[in-house]
Amino acid sequence: MSTVIARPGLAPLVAAVRAAVAEADTPARTAWRVADALRANLPGPDILTPAEREGSPDKYQPHLLHVEPDVPFSILGVVWRPGQVTPIHDHISWCVFGIVQGIEHETIYRLEDDHLVVAGTATNRVGEVSGFAPPGDIHHMENTGDEISISLHIYGADIGDTGTSVRRVYDLPVRR
Repeated sequence: MSTVIARPGLAPLVAAVRAAVAEADTPARTAWRVADALRANLPGPDILTPAEREGSPDKYQPHLLHVEPDVPFSILGVVWRPGQVTPIHDHISWCVFGIVQGIEHETIYRLEDDHLVVAGTATNRVGEVSGFAPPGDIHHMENTGDEISISLHIYGADIGDTGTSVRRVYDLPVRR
C-alpha cells in the first residue's frame, strides 16, 4: 500500500520510479535507473505548495510527498534557504536527487582511518539529477545560491517509518 499526497506532476514520477525499482537488481543499478526516471519526470517547484516553498529560517526543510512501503521508496521535496547546509552524512539506502529550483552544492568525501578526504564536488543546477548507493555515499549538501533552492529526493527506504534517510553523521577532521 502506498501513501500519496496529491501533488501536480507526482503520479508519473511515482509510476516511473516504481518501474525502475522493479527492474533493478543491485542498489547501484537501482540508483541509476531511478535517476533516469527522475530525469524524465522531474516536476517543477509547484510540486510543493507556496507555503512549503518558503522553507524554514532554522534549517533545510524536507516535505514527505510519497511513501511506497512495499518496494520500498520515498519521495521528499526539500527546501533550502541560502546558506543552509546538511551535516556530513551517509545514507541507509540508495539516494537520487534532482534540482527543481536554485543551486545546490555537493561535497563528496572518502573515509580514511580517522579523517575524511574530499573526493569531489558538484554544483547542481535546475534540471540536474544525481544519485548514489552505499558504500561511498558520504557527502554534504548546501544552498550556495542567493535564492531558495528546492530539490526532489528519492530514497530506497520508507522514510515515513524510519523518519530519516541518514545512517550516520560524520564529525571527523577533513583533509584535502
